[in-house]
Amino acid sequence: MALIKSYRGLTPKWGKDCYFSENATIVGDVTMGDECSVWFNAVVRGDVAPITIGNCTNVQDGSCVHVTHETGPTHIGSFVTIGHNVTVHACTIHDHALIGMGATLLDGCEVGEGAIVAAGALVLQNTKIGPHEIWGGVPAKFIKPTRPGQTDNAEHYVAYSKYYIEEDSNNCYTNEKDL
Repeated sequence: MALIKSYRGLTPKWGKDCYFSENATIVGDVTMGDECSVWFNAVVRGDVAPITIGNCTNVQDGSCVHVTHETGPTHIGSFVTIGHNVTVHACTIHDHALIGMGATLLDGCEVGEGAIVAAGALVLQNTKIGPHEIWGGVPAKFIKPTRPGQTDNAEHYVAYSKYYIEEDSNNCYTNEKDL
């Protein structure tokens, strides 16, 4: 079972039909919507500020979602895909965004609705990425606008999580009562 840990009286909460892999870690002031998934070796740690995640969002293998006491919380919208080995730190990601594998998002940055952060990109502190824009590089810079439907990936991970849930119901979390 995933490691679900309270911290200083704050316990993670989530909606219906979420999937957390056996070695996912979710700590503290974390609130997730329905049909979210946190995959192998991913960490969602709301210990010094809150993390909020909308519906149908996936945090893929090896990723870390964290916060900063001085800077503030992390807000992640609905239908967001956070690729493998991503670091998301004290920032905002709007609905339908796609964060590519190995990207790093630093404190105070904002990723607009339907935007893409390319694999390996470094989004510097307080950078604002507009809706439906693709950014990449180190440091990340605007590349071009997205194509219609280019960020429609989150639904795939909702389907994948249902397969895993069917295989092992011990990792299906329907609500906070499952703690």
